Amino acid sequence: MNRQYLYQQIRLGGILVLPVLLFCVPVDWLNEQQTICLFKNIFGVECWGCGITKAVLCAIQFDFKAAFHYNKLVVIVFPLLVYVWGKMVITYQHKEKINIQN
Repeated sequence: MNRQYLYQQIRLGGILVLPVLLFCVPVDWLNEQQTICLFKNIFGVECWGCGITKAVLCAIQFDFKAAFHYNKLVVIVFPLLVYVWGKMVITYQHKEKINIQN
């Protein structure tokens, strides 16, 4: 087993486990944290991106009503993230099949 194959296996495992880890993050804990949005910290007004992290976490946890409450752009961002995640999984599986054949 070469080093590149092992690296690809570890990376694929990380990509597959990421949604499970995000599913376990409690949104209530995230609500208690200080915001890192510079726009909100400087001007005191929420920007278009404020709440998108909470919205994505709620969407991963299948709480779509709360996700839409945190940021309405979740209807665009979440499907794009799912698409990118799925494309990464398929790409790594395809690379794995090519490496096995060689």
